[in-house]
Amino acid sequence: MSGPAALPITLTPPQQLALERIVRRHTSPQALVRRAQIILAAASNEQNDLLARRLGCTRKTVRTWRARWAAAEAQLAVVEADADELLLLIEALLADAPRPGTPDTFSAEQIVQIVALACTPPATVGRPVEAWTPRELADEAIKQQIVATISPRSVERFLKSGRSQAAPKSLLAEHQGA
Repeated sequence: MSGPAALPITLTPPQQLALERIVRRHTSPQALVRRAQIILAAASNEQNDLLARRLGCTRKTVRTWRARWAAAEAQLAVVEADADELLLLIEALLADAPRPGTPDTFSAEQIVQIVALACTPPATVGRPVEAWTPRELADEAIKQQIVATISPRSVERFLKSGRSQAAPKSLLAEHQGA
């Protein structure tokens, strides 16, 4: 197929070694491996549509990663002498770009404080109930100024995510004590 010429990229031997290391490493995320494979293949100056077909991705994907690599070639050349630093820069270059959207409403610290509050008896903070409900926890979190505002549903979500991880440990402890 004819089309615009593919953006040429060059790989130095240290860059190629770092990319191959990413591809071979068993702990590399698959998205990172795929992007490293695209850059390695793109160094052959093959057309984007042929590369895309061979690698099982779209032409746009190949164009995107070629452009990102070409834009960072000067940065890569600067750190090339240090293999570890080069690897870190390549991993950062091939990482996902920040995505739009609203930031998290609650910090990790706030969530931990709410979960810790749920682990304390309601009577110790002056609540006239025997067990916490999401509504009671939400009200107490606001009262203690952990958060400015929070819904009972959000509190419930935080507790459910913690319960799924803690449940197997508590079951294990029960079986060991029996």
